[in-house]
Amino acid sequence: MKNLTSAPWFTSAATVVLLLAMLLAGGQAYDGFLSLQVMLNLLIDNAFLLVLAIGMGFVILSGGIDLSVGAVLALATMVAAWLLQVAGWPPVVVIVAVLLGGALFGGAMGAIIHFFRLQPFIVTLAGMFLARGLCYLISIESITIEDPLFVAMSQTQLPFLGGFLSPGALVAIGMLALAVWMAHYSSFGRAVYAVGGNEQSAAMMGLAVGRTKVLVYAFSGFCAALGGLLFSFYMLSGYGLHAQGTELDAIAAVVIGGTLLTGGYGYVLGALSGVLVLGTIQTLIAFDGTLSSWWTKIVIGALLFVFCVVQRLMGFRQKHS
Repeated sequence: MKNLTSAPWFTSAATVVLLLAMLLAGGQAYDGFLSLQVMLNLLIDNAFLLVLAIGMGFVILSGGIDLSVGAVLALATMVAAWLLQVAGWPPVVVIVAVLLGGALFGGAMGAIIHFFRLQPFIVTLAGMFLARGLCYLISIESITIEDPLFVAMSQTQLPFLGGFLSPGALVAIGMLALAVWMAHYSSFGRAVYAVGGNEQSAAMMGLAVGRTKVLVYAFSGFCAALGGLLFSFYMLSGYGLHAQGTELDAIAAVVIGGTLLTGGYGYVLGALSGVLVLGTIQTLIAFDGTLSSWWTKIVIGALLFVFCVVQRLMGFRQKHS
């Protein structure tokens, strides 16, 4: 019988088991940890990260990487804040402009990666520096958002099973549902998996590899901009220092959620379990009260290392099975 640990879905299942174990351990250690609102707060507080991880998931599935998403998120908060508070644009127009700008930014990086055959790491690293720099061209200070629509989105509590969810959390859930459909039930999703599995084979099958790459990075940029809007709802400000290092959290969530770093295999839905694992670690540390917040990074780093090693061992076993 084939060893189950060599099956590609093993890491996804392990993530769910790990999440359940962490929740049960927290429930045993701390009163109120498993209360409904604490669980809902995991989604409320990490809605922007879930959206980022969705876009990152498509990029990694295609065999690439996007280091710019955290900076694009910060740029989205700055552009939204400036257009609302200084330029006086209507909020709906601002939202549309920010989302289009994020998609164009990502699409431009995808085009450069494909047509100039450059490494995604280098191109998106340049995109990260560019987006952060543009933040400080707009303002070196934080810009407070006072627009009524954004304030309402920040303060609204939508009843849910005796607790409440934020509008941003519902947007993230809706985006996740759309992404799952795109990945598993659309021709675009099938092309993404094919390109990530073997780009040359995908081209020989007649798939539009270049268009797929551009669309993947455009979608990632769109998700980063949407994440920036959700972060704006959450913080009610735009600032160039927002979300520093968030691109690494998004990558960690995707990998922990079961997507192979080499591309071609993974579940978009795994982004949710990966984000919830990261959120649960933060919540456990907050409930403990004696540990530094830096322990969050230490634990996430250790988990990411373990999952990468497991993925590598899986690939080795599959090659020699």
